[in-house]
Amino acid sequence: MRCPFCAHDDSQVKDSRPTEDGAAIRRRRHCVSCGARFTTFERVQLREILVIKSDGARQLFDRSKIEHSVTLACRKRGVERDRIDQLVSGIQRQVETRGESEVSSLAIGEMVMEGLRQLDSVAYIRFASVYRDFSEARDFEQFASTVREIGKE
Repeated sequence: MRCPFCAHDDSQVKDSRPTEDGAAIRRRRHCVSCGARFTTFERVQLREILVIKSDGARQLFDRSKIEHSVTLACRKRGVERDRIDQLVSGIQRQVETRGESEVSSLAIGEMVMEGLRQLDSVAYIRFASVYRDFSEARDFEQFASTVREIGKE
């Protein structure tokens, strides 16, 4: 594994542990050249999936994009990192086990929305405001009223 600090091609694994309910391996590494320590994660990838964007463009599925969006939505909400990782891993599993080599960004967005709805209502509204492109306060009010109704069920 290449060192992110000095770009040397050799590093040693000092510690390996399972994370995210065994869905990944966390490895602590040490660079033999500069001595820096860094962490890597190893995850199973069942197949390469292409994401079809709304403009028709295609790009490789990137777990980190979902992770970044969910983390932003959950910022300052007290949602534990493990729960975010579990949500992202669950979405990745859903995408990979669909049996299709392509999935629309809209389908992924809906998976994220459903996961956030169950995780944290404020994070759900934050994500929806960007995903559904709210342009006025009235959009927030209408959407928030549906969230309250879900909570009453």
